[in-house]
Amino acid sequence: GSRLWDAFSDPLVGYLSDNTHSRFGRRRVWLLGSAIPMGIGMVMIWSPPMALDGFTMVIWMAVALLVYETASTAFYVPHGAIGVELTPNYHERTRLFGNVHMLTAIGLLLGLGALQIMNTVEDKRSFAVILSISCGATVAILILWSAWVMPERNDFQGRGGGSVVKSFIDVVRNPHARLLLIMYGIETFGGSSIALLVPFLLEYVLPMKVYMVPLLITYVIPQFAFTPLFIWLSRRIGKKTLWGASMWVAAAMFILTFFVVIPGEFSYLIWPGTFIFGLCGGCAAVTAPSIKADIIDYDEYLTGERKEGAYLAVWNLVRKAAGSLTALATGLVLQFTGFEPNIVQNEQVQYWILGLFSLLPGICYLIGAIIFMRFSFNEKEHAEVREVLEARMSQ
Repeated sequence: GSRLWDAFSDPLVGYLSDNTHSRFGRRRVWLLGSAIPMGIGMVMIWSPPMALDGFTMVIWMAVALLVYETASTAFYVPHGAIGVELTPNYHERTRLFGNVHMLTAIGLLLGLGALQIMNTVEDKRSFAVILSISCGATVAILILWSAWVMPERNDFQGRGGGSVVKSFIDVVRNPHARLLLIMYGIETFGGSSIALLVPFLLEYVLPMKVYMVPLLITYVIPQFAFTPLFIWLSRRIGKKTLWGASMWVAAAMFILTFFVVIPGEFSYLIWPGTFIFGLCGGCAAVTAPSIKADIIDYDEYLTGERKEGAYLAVWNLVRKAAGSLTALATGLVLQFTGFEPNIVQNEQVQYWILGLFSLLPGICYLIGAIIFMRFSFNEKEHAEVREVLEARMSQ
């Protein structure tokens, strides 16, 4: 149900934020409005009332997900759009999104710390209540504060898409955006299986469940610690080359994992593999939004409009749709192979879990890397587009 709502809410928020007129700007008003509902949604999801059970719990969680998903869409789409608008410089964008990526490390590390504490406390219910209220309040305050102090280009107001349909048709008509969306959808379909299958892999395939948090830390640290290197490399060898290289490495490592990991045996190779996966993920997180910003400039070159919200909404919707399809496909495969929770799995089921964790994302990353080779919008072409846009602005 929440994914069906996303199919409506994501495009709507993207279009409306492109066309919002207010003294706060066309994006910041959305951030201000999303802050408190987002915090409330977090508390509702993680701390449902003890008295609820059965049907009433289902209703509560449905409302909680609706509140949180709607508020998060109202935050993430305009927030991403502001990042695109802040600078038109080809390499400055990479540095901007790289710095944002490094800041998210704080939240991730705090989350991992909270997870570790929750695993050790006796009264997990009470701890979840305290944690959800603390996190919900912190998120709401930080969004309100950042939206209040964040600059926004008011000269872009009034330059959104003419209609909802036209805005999103323009996204698909942009040849560079179309190629990236196809590639991203395929990669996300494969990559979504990783988070889904990690608990199954460590529980039923490898005797490494107690190492889940250390493995997550091994994945998280290189994601952020090497961000300055990614920024430097993107300037030296180009954003496309760097992002493409991360896809090839990720594809090779995931496919290799299937052939070197033996179900039922402790695998030391998981540790360097997890580190490399973190490197590749961090590289993509730095370069991908910068490249997306460049192709939005190309849309302005073609249409004369600034539709950052529409582009971010489509990107967000592709991510959610691909993730939902992966969850559905993974569940069907596990059911077909005879998986039963909380028991020792036979070798066939173990290899299916391992394959879904490794071969599925590996093959999808490989296909994505091949498609990405056709992406042609480079620094020289972007400079030419910016020159035309600046000339238009000066008229």
